[in-house]
Amino acid sequence: MQLSQEDRISPQEKSSGTNGLAILAIVALVALSAGGYYYLSGNEKIEEPQIIAPVVIPDPIPEQPLETEAVPEPEVIVEAEPAQLPEVDPVPEVEPLPALADSDPYVHQKVTAVADGMAIEPLLIEDNVIRQFVVFVDNLAQGELARKMTPLKAPNNSFTVSEIANKTYINPDSYHRYDLYADFLASLNDEELAKTYKEMTPLLGEAFSELGYSNTSFNDRMHQAIEVMLDAPIIEQPIELDGVSVNYQFVDPKLEALPNAQKLMIRMGPENSRKVKSALRRLQKQLN
Repeated sequence: MQLSQEDRISPQEKSSGTNGLAILAIVALVALSAGGYYYLSGNEKIEEPQIIAPVVIPDPIPEQPLETEAVPEPEVIVEAEPAQLPEVDPVPEVEPLPALADSDPYVHQKVTAVADGMAIEPLLIEDNVIRQFVVFVDNLAQGELARKMTPLKAPNNSFTVSEIANKTYINPDSYHRYDLYADFLASLNDEELAKTYKEMTPLLGEAFSELGYSNTSFNDRMHQAIEVMLDAPIIEQPIELDGVSVNYQFVDPKLEALPNAQKLMIRMGPENSRKVKSALRRLQKQLN
């Protein structure tokens, strides 16, 4: 159910060398086939030396042609060069996500890493950060502020006003209450922020499903919340108020009619509003 507004690859093996014994056998056969046999004949007593012409005895003709064995040509071995494997970037290990109920230390570590040195840790609430963040975004998407479910602690400094000519205005010093929040968002690395957001998507989706929605996703809700905040006007001139303390209202009816989420942007002041809007636009592009 929806909460109320306030609770909201190996190189090839080289071939073996040519067999040396096979080459020697082939050479020997060629030499023997080119050799001749000589025979001498005559009486036992010889008065004068006679020159005996050598008689060449032809080799007997076989009844059938001898089968000749084909002499194989020496095998030419081409050594294969080792296969060049493409360089592959190592796959980064994915840190397993904790259970939603045990996710607070994980979230704190991730947020601190993304902050890259900024002192944002003291501003984070201690318990149920994911759930409260989801509820807060769900309310922002509807223009509302879930003050009891904010994932960040409120500014320490109090809101102050200035009295000028019997009129009450927002004291510009009050804008500085939000400097750390705006500077944190402005200094975030867009890609790192989007990466961290996507890593947490399963946890965010689980927490969002607890709100009872069936026809939308948390990512859709996040886009809607960003649009609401981007639509907030940036007021440069002094802003007149009417009322007392926490009941201050904007004298300008157009400002007073704005959603509470956009009134928060106005209370940040023009400079902080610009920083926040710039960060939201960059995040919006990363989420598309």
